[in-house]
Amino acid sequence: MRVNDLNLVVVMLVGMLLFSTPFIYVVFDFAENGSVFALLAKYPARIDVLDVVLPYLEVVKRTASILALLVPLLIFGIPLARRAVSVAFVLLSLTAAGWGQPLTIQPVASPAGSGSAEPFLFATKQSLLLTWLEPVAKTDRVALRFARYTGGTWSAPRTIAARSDFFVNWADFPSIVEDANGVLFAHWLQKSGKSTYAYDVRMAASRDGGKTWSPSFLLNRDGKQNEHGFVSLAPLPGGGVGAAWLDGRNMPKGKEEGEMTVRYATVDARGAIRSDVQLDDRTCECCATGMTLIGSDPVIVYRDRSADELRDIAVVRRRAKKWTKPAVIHSDGWKIAGCPVNGPQIDASGRALAVAWFTAADNRQRVYVAFSDDAGRTFAEPVAVDDGRPVGRVDLVLLDASLAFVTWIEQTAAGAEVRGRMVARNLPLQPSIKIADSSAARGAGFPRIARLGHDLFVAWTEQTATDKRIRVARVTF
Repeated sequence: MRVNDLNLVVVMLVGMLLFSTPFIYVVFDFAENGSVFALLAKYPARIDVLDVVLPYLEVVKRTASILALLVPLLIFGIPLARRAVSVAFVLLSLTAAGWGQPLTIQPVASPAGSGSAEPFLFATKQSLLLTWLEPVAKTDRVALRFARYTGGTWSAPRTIAARSDFFVNWADFPSIVEDANGVLFAHWLQKSGKSTYAYDVRMAASRDGGKTWSPSFLLNRDGKQNEHGFVSLAPLPGGGVGAAWLDGRNMPKGKEEGEMTVRYATVDARGAIRSDVQLDDRTCECCATGMTLIGSDPVIVYRDRSADELRDIAVVRRRAKKWTKPAVIHSDGWKIAGCPVNGPQIDASGRALAVAWFTAADNRQRVYVAFSDDAGRTFAEPVAVDDGRPVGRVDLVLLDASLAFVTWIEQTAAGAEVRGRMVARNLPLQPSIKIADSSAARGAGFPRIARLGHDLFVAWTEQTATDKRIRVARVTF
């Protein structure tokens, strides 16, 4: 319940209590006097009847007065008490989830080597998976590697693939997830032609924890030498993954112009692609997608692109085996002729959702978070969570139905920082925390976060004058 709503209810309740009792007394005084006069007029010789009747009239009057007090209490007091109990329960739940608790940052040794960049984190039930790109010494190849964090230590890094034709992009990075059957799925971008913008999404699966990987296979099956990327993978309850991505099959060959689309498909451990469907026929060309599941139904967010170049955040959902039409989460009104390379992220807990995104509408840079309690059908008003000078590059984890932790890059006088903040629905913002020094340059990439148990882990690219390397930190609360 909002503060203004509570004030209104209290005023109405007090008003009813103040005015109802005198009104009832006046009404029953008239009724009592009228009854006395009527009895005397009809039975003038039986004044003794009044001794019997008047006590009953007094009881009726007092009973009515008590009811007059109880009616507003029943009308307003019980719902108010229920809301108070609900608010108290939410506060206890949020406190248990981490709201209001002090946050501490602890560095975690990174398994990535010199030159590593483009991190991605994924939390399984008992471990943490980290992928990154790293140059192979004395070759022109780049390796996609991963390590697993369990019991406070990292496994030895393993190579998923190493090639000289990877398409390496600071904003469009590989990922890894583990499905319900323990199968690992990884994706990366690979050149499909000589043009700068000719590349495909390739995937591989591992049934033995990453010791060996299947031959790679295509996610996009259109055969066009155009852009394909910004993939979001989500494990499906029965095994396999759902995949959402930007697909440029409708764009001119090898050019970054025309109509970018959003597509979705399912992928199994054998590389079979099913349910391939186009969800939106005109989207921003190079902003990341985000996806989560409500049960087995995907909810996908991305930066839309209208005919007059409004590029606000849209959501599309699958319900009862049918996809909804794209809907804008909030009309920021950001009109921009080119892609800002700054996509949204989403996470779910039960039917609750939270979405984080960056906008620069009206030349004012903001990072917003919006909550939904109906699986993304509607969203509450977004809350600005930045500190006034955000670069964006957001990520988000939902800790509770009404509590999220969001990260972004914030500009400072000295450069920039990776920052994080607890955001609770309808409650005051907690102070932001500095996670690490960073940069607003492209090479700083996109920090990623994941939750493992009661801890949050953050991975980012640290740049120096002579090197770059993946760093990791643990946020405890």
